[in-house]
Amino acid sequence: MTTSNQQGYYLEDLTIGMAAEKTMVVSADKINAFAELSGDFNPVHMDAEYAATTMFGKRIAHGALSASLISAVLGNDLPGPGAIFVELNMRFRKPAFIDEEVTARAEVAEINEKTGRVKMKVSCLVDGKAIIRGDAGVVVKKRPQE
Repeated sequence: MTTSNQQGYYLEDLTIGMAAEKTMVVSADKINAFAELSGDFNPVHMDAEYAATTMFGKRIAHGALSASLISAVLGNDLPGPGAIFVELNMRFRKPAFIDEEVTARAEVAEINEKTGRVKMKVSCLVDGKAIIRGDAGVVVKKRPQE
């Protein structure tokens, strides 16, 4: 549980190239819970028999489930608490399958000191191979004047 006085990095603390990662093992339970939360019950995610007839050959995780790990990195680690996630552009390259470990990575790519906007290069990887690539935009607070 977090408290309201937590603060991640301030804008002045960030440098180009800073990065953070978070991992998650995709499970059938997580896929099922995500379907309940999102309302997306596409049988490629939910029905092993159906999924076996698709180009993937078995159930796949929702792309948005893997991508949600990017939000976790941005909100918890880099820039962290206090940052406002305002933009996400991504391309889904491959799916994640049940029992695979997904690693989300975010790296500071651009910092606009005037506006407080930070562009992050983001990706999700399985076995070191990108399954999602993109860019995220966050607004980061400047350090309060003392």
